[in-house]
Amino acid sequence: MLKDLLYPLVKTFTFFNVFQYITFRAAYAAITALVISFIFGPVLIRILKKRKAGQEIRADGPSTHFSKSGTPTMGGILIIVAIAVSVLLWQDLHNSFTWIALFAVVGFGAIGFVDDYLKVFRKSSEGLQARFKFTSQTILSLIIVIIVYINRNDYTTYLYLPFLKHPVVDLSYFYIPFGVILLVSSSNAVNLTDGLDGLATGLVIMVGIGFAVISYLTGRSDFAAYLQIPYVVGSGELTILCFALVGACVGFLWYNSHPAEIFMGDTGSLALGGIIGVVALLLKKEVLLIIIGGVFVLETLSVIIQVAGYKLTGKRVFKMAPLHHHFEKSGWAESKVVTRFWILGGMFTILSLSTLKIQ
Repeated sequence: MLKDLLYPLVKTFTFFNVFQYITFRAAYAAITALVISFIFGPVLIRILKKRKAGQEIRADGPSTHFSKSGTPTMGGILIIVAIAVSVLLWQDLHNSFTWIALFAVVGFGAIGFVDDYLKVFRKSSEGLQARFKFTSQTILSLIIVIIVYINRNDYTTYLYLPFLKHPVVDLSYFYIPFGVILLVSSSNAVNLTDGLDGLATGLVIMVGIGFAVISYLTGRSDFAAYLQIPYVVGSGELTILCFALVGACVGFLWYNSHPAEIFMGDTGSLALGGIIGVVALLLKKEVLLIIIGGVFVLETLSVIIQVAGYKLTGKRVFKMAPLHHHFEKSGWAESKVVTRFWILGGMFTILSLSTLKIQ
């Protein structure tokens, strides 16, 4: 919006020329989202406390978590608002990627909000029933993928693998179910990881930074040609979204770090996972998402292995799933688990960026 309003003034004031640059708008998108989170974080915490929107703690979880009972949840509202406002202010509103991304973050956030609302205010321990939650995610993902497919470019349906220059297969119509599986998996992966103070928030920050770099390179024909990666017209604007995501999460982490004053809840975790999946889809980095979101993948696999192992053998592979709880049960302090998982997240992000050149 600000680009449309202020850039035309460049004829009178040359300063406004900066609004044409993605790097300038991305930086201020991050600052805007960060400031919104800082300012309205305490306000949201007070409102949620007043309404007694406290988190219920699993009885079978680590004993150190019992003291967290009653901590305000649904903090994802703050993250979503910060991202949405920042994107609307700084991103190109004529770019279709802008609206697809906003639709995704609000849509997945709405599903998480309903789940949190039922748990907190209706005192439903299960929240939104699993089948309804999964169906809602699938329908939303299907809508998003169909929109992307209808507005497809030369690269949309091709599948690229890290370290390879050329696509390995044209998915054609199978791109639609493939995209749906990607988005549903991504949103649930972040949801599973969100179990310790600041864990998912910090990991999303790293993924956001990684995708910000990738989106900028993918949206530049010269850089894309040099690196021999698909040049996706208009994808450079996603750099602004990614920085807004980073800014919002950094601001939220101020209140979500140990000991957390607020949790993001499903409202935040589903929204963040959904937007990460959408960015990967739009940038043609679907498979790379497995690397850049490596910790999310490990967390999800630990749950799958735990469930499958128990059904097949009657024994649990891990002391508790997801994986972060296993290490807590093994005696690691919560802060140590979070820090070490952040280190892994940083390593996965660096590895993913290295694939751009090693191919």
